[in-house]
Amino acid sequence: MNGRKTRKMTGLFTHKKHWAHKFLPAPILPMTMAEMHELGWDSCDVIIVTGDAFVDHPSFGAAVIARVLEAHGFRTGIIAQPDWQSADAFRILGRPNLFFGVTSGNMDSMVNRYTADNKPRSDDAYSPDGRGGLRPDRSVLVYTQRCHEAWPDVPVVIGGIEASLRRTTHYDYWSNKLRRSVLLDSKADILVFGNGERQIVDIAFRTAAGELPRDIHNIPGTAVVMPPDADHLPATDRRLVELPSHEAIVSSSEKLLEADRRVRMETHPESAPVLIQRTGNRMVRINPPALPLTTAELDAVHELPYTRLPHPAYGDSRIPAWEMIRHSVIILRGCFGGCAFCSITLHEGRLIQSRSEASILREIADIRDRAPGFTGIISDLGGPTANMYRMGCSDPSLERVCRRLSCLYPSICRNLNTGHESLLSLYRRARGVEGVKKVLVASGVRHDLALKSKQYIRELTQHHVGGYLKLAPEHTQPEPLAAMLKPGVELFDRFRDLFKEFSKDAGKEQYIIPYFIAAHPGTTSDDMLELALYLKKNGFRPDQVQTFLPLPMTLSAAMFATGKNPLQQGKNGYSRIEVPSGLNLRRVHKAFLRWHDPENWPLLRRILTEMGRADLIGNGKKHLVPTFQPVSRKKAPR
Repeated sequence: MNGRKTRKMTGLFTHKKHWAHKFLPAPILPMTMAEMHELGWDSCDVIIVTGDAFVDHPSFGAAVIARVLEAHGFRTGIIAQPDWQSADAFRILGRPNLFFGVTSGNMDSMVNRYTADNKPRSDDAYSPDGRGGLRPDRSVLVYTQRCHEAWPDVPVVIGGIEASLRRTTHYDYWSNKLRRSVLLDSKADILVFGNGERQIVDIAFRTAAGELPRDIHNIPGTAVVMPPDADHLPATDRRLVELPSHEAIVSSSEKLLEADRRVRMETHPESAPVLIQRTGNRMVRINPPALPLTTAELDAVHELPYTRLPHPAYGDSRIPAWEMIRHSVIILRGCFGGCAFCSITLHEGRLIQSRSEASILREIADIRDRAPGFTGIISDLGGPTANMYRMGCSDPSLERVCRRLSCLYPSICRNLNTGHESLLSLYRRARGVEGVKKVLVASGVRHDLALKSKQYIRELTQHHVGGYLKLAPEHTQPEPLAAMLKPGVELFDRFRDLFKEFSKDAGKEQYIIPYFIAAHPGTTSDDMLELALYLKKNGFRPDQVQTFLPLPMTLSAAMFATGKNPLQQGKNGYSRIEVPSGLNLRRVHKAFLRWHDPENWPLLRRILTEMGRADLIGNGKKHLVPTFQPVSRKKAPR
């Protein structure tokens, strides 16, 4: 029907099919009743509500979940970026037979809407023509409420990054307070955390068999609220660990550190306990993470009949996020880096799930043959971290009981397989696909890991860099780096030297774009000054810079909220840590990163004088900022 062969999904989750599998895969997943009727459907089994414009591409979570449900025989419709001012938009596809699935989209709605300085953004890369304001703040809460209003008797399953990072009590930067689990605030029936294919299929089959989602307590990768009258802990075949209650966390900052650290440590699907957190007379039960997908299963997910295009309803509108990834290929999931500020470990886990080389090559060929506007360039071959393909612990028995927060900090674990041979083989075969001119790596590369293979750095540099390579050293000073769980800057310098050498050998002029963070906990103004001097010395003039944003449930957010370090504990509790939390101080730290911008010079001159470093103000090479101020080129506001 869609002119494309669909690979048999052998080994994906279950061989069982819901009755509606007799329908062929929908060439276009329906967003209107007319599109449903064209497919011969009288109703949807599941309706996905998403805060993103709908793009039927494996880089978009809503599309993946919808296509996985469809492959198991469930008719799945899409409500994308609905008008949330009333429940009318949530009735557009009628009543779903089983449940609504609600997600904020590929990004947390608050991160999508606000800058690190808590100022509203004017654009949204996941919306038609990049328009802002097409999704509400805290989309998961708002959409769930409207689903309940539209169809009060229909269960709601929440998932995606926004739900994952709010499954327990968490510090919320945007309201500057501690919030309880989003399950309680949204009144959803069940929460799916992590990549949700296994969970959503299990929920769909069990609800189709007559169970209510709120009564399904034992699916890995889900959280549920126990009955209000529960006065005992639930039975389980796993260890059971009780986190500090919401009330205890509100009354004691150290309890937040304890809870977030415990969640971060318990990420292995085979050994993680069932976590319980009380709020008042209710309990949130957080099951162990779902088992990672096997290579065959991950291949099957990526080879579902995606159109790889925005829904036709958007016409000629541009969707910037899709344009960026339309010719890219995801090769892996997960990250064992464990950076304190990052949400990937909490969401996808630290076990790397890799696709097969054959499947990746088929997708490249499919892009070549079907993707509109393809010019022969694969824009990215990557994932959360581009060079963790097929890596993992060499001893599974140790891996199951390991509680390290990072496999790479303070040094690379001796049990970690760091071989890049499989990735090199993939690169070589990918760039040999007929009709493909170049295969780029645009995802971030862990330079400390790459240093384990000089050959990898050579081939990456000579064949897969489109002029610029993204790396994230994050800082230069020991204290901030320790708080981030990041390696020393000397490893970045070693990688940069090799990059320069191999670029020169290839006769190419190429550059590294380093990413640094301003105002992370553990960072002082002196640290930022040293970073600015490093940038000047090495000729780095960052254009876009990152000011630290405390993401819910991350260790860095706990540091920001409490002024204490969950990574350092002594006899008297957790040690204190410097927290640059005031808006003015955060602006100073950001200004140091953009030391070259004349707009920052007045502020830097004042701060350098206050720090007793006026010797860095002058017009010579040794100075950081000049004494003169050029005329501003900024347009005066109307």
